[in-house]
Amino acid sequence: MKTIPFFIAKRYLISKKSHNAINIISGVSVAGVCVGTIALVVVLSAFNGLSDLVQSLYNSFDPDVKITAVEGKVFDPGAKEIQALKSMEGVAYFSETLEENVLLKNADQQCLATVKGVNGEFVKMTQFDTLVNEGEYLLEHNSVSYAVLGRRISYELSASPGDALSPLWIYAPRRGIVSSINPEDGFNKKSAYVAGVFSINDDFDKKYALLPLGMVRELLGYTNEVSAIELGLSPGTDKEVMQEKISKALGPGYAVKNRYQQNEILFRTLKSEKLWTFIILVFIMVIATFNVIGSLTMLILEKKKDIAILWHMGADASLIRRIFLIEGLMITFIGVGLGILLGVTICLLQQQFGFVTFGDGYVVDAYPVNMMAMDIIGVFAVVMFIGLFAAWYPVRVFTKRQSFV
Repeated sequence: MKTIPFFIAKRYLISKKSHNAINIISGVSVAGVCVGTIALVVVLSAFNGLSDLVQSLYNSFDPDVKITAVEGKVFDPGAKEIQALKSMEGVAYFSETLEENVLLKNADQQCLATVKGVNGEFVKMTQFDTLVNEGEYLLEHNSVSYAVLGRRISYELSASPGDALSPLWIYAPRRGIVSSINPEDGFNKKSAYVAGVFSINDDFDKKYALLPLGMVRELLGYTNEVSAIELGLSPGTDKEVMQEKISKALGPGYAVKNRYQQNEILFRTLKSEKLWTFIILVFIMVIATFNVIGSLTMLILEKKKDIAILWHMGADASLIRRIFLIEGLMITFIGVGLGILLGVTICLLQQQFGFVTFGDGYVVDAYPVNMMAMDIIGVFAVVMFIGLFAAWYPVRVFTKRQSFV
């Protein structure tokens, strides 16, 4: 008896109906579910690709763990508990950094920016030199200081790598009280030549300029102070456990943040955008399944005589409802199966050939996609649930006993 509803539903699905409109509506139902599923798979995979790209770009600038002072802008890295981190198991890189807002000036052009003083460990930890697309990553050579600028800063200052005649001037307010009628006496200034230009995204490109750590300390009037200690962890290290371990070792005077906490708003935004996009597409899918309701309704009306025959042969209302419920689920299953197959194929083609490309000046040439198994499973489950409801409603309404006795 369990196979009877499935057998009859399959016959109803593939057999030619007396009214051609039913065949057309059934085909449209499958196509609607298929197209909606393709959209879900492709869009979610594209969001995953973009999220991975953004995270990889931020990871090229942000460390695994960042340590800052809870009070004050700078702190002394020579403290015993700080230096002990260098020998802590799981810590691969120990980078001292110093950041401050300054005025950059090149000839008649000027702009505000944040200088970040870094040492040699920074580029080893982040592989930042791979993001330099003009010139090269160089901060010091033969006692000469160089700067690596964000693309937007380079554009605003009209500063390009290799210009040995026009150095970049960096102005920073002097700490303490300065008594002078000359405004320039209130600033420390240093010069550096532009060695390279990097590009990550607008948040970084219009904000940061990288300079040697020692030069930034002199510019700001510090000796060995830092604004942050940036740590790179060894591959395979449990980052949450290490963060907790480092936090306990340093005590309450220091804030220890992982990559997610350093850019919490960004990552929350990426997750919420993906969620809301999924919800919007699901609503579109709900509208697409109205075709399933129409298809089943017309099929039930056409098969009214068959239903009466089955009823008089001993079939109860539950069996008759299962027939048309299974038919609706089969329509949804075929649509979602084809949709997932085509969606995955489109994503694989994009990964392999990159036929959807960005314009010039982007970090990557082609639109990134990343298919995740949980997304595919989630799409299948949600679409089948919608299809179940779309099949249940007309079956419940139109197969009441009085409609076919």
